[in-house]
Amino acid sequence: MNAQELKILRPDLAFIADWIAPNSHVLDVGCGDGVMLDYLSSDKQCSGYGIEILDDKVLESAKRGINVIQQDMENGLSLFGDQAFDTVLCLSSLQMMKHVEPLLRDIARVGVEAIVSFPNFGYWPHRTALLRGKMPVSKSLPYEWYDTPNVRCATIFDFADLANDVGLQVVECVALHEGKVIRFLPNLRGSLAVFRLKKK
Repeated sequence: MNAQELKILRPDLAFIADWIAPNSHVLDVGCGDGVMLDYLSSDKQCSGYGIEILDDKVLESAKRGINVIQQDMENGLSLFGDQAFDTVLCLSSLQMMKHVEPLLRDIARVGVEAIVSFPNFGYWPHRTALLRGKMPVSKSLPYEWYDTPNVRCATIFDFADLANDVGLQVVECVALHEGKVIRFLPNLRGSLAVFRLKKK
């Protein structure tokens, strides 16, 4: 997979991939179908592992040639040592966890840096839905309230506070919408929050 193919398939991942140096050792926590690691391996000569719990996603990752470990992220990352990876990714997965704080600490422990993304609950259509008395449903939150895998909802400001509380420095924070950076009123106009983090 090349950069143009990734940009068409997943513009958010294409943006995030630019933050990852060539030849990095990467852990993708909640790697899904493995498309990010596939790109990083083929286009940037990165190595590493994916962690995924769902059988069908593990199979898709394996078919792409990804080194994937089937494991529940809620059990932590104890099989990896401190700073075992240059970069740890947790892309649109953290909001599905019951115990966000310990997992975030573990992600920061095993990586020199971490990149975390999640649907921004502060995005204006989400706020509008709540004002109408309905739970938001959008491209970034595509589930109804009764079948959503998301158990945590956060805004950009919420996550920045949590990162600070667990001893992480925000190296970069951007809001994206359909892969494009939102600079004006990002917490209101960005549907996806992306944080680049390291230990203080």
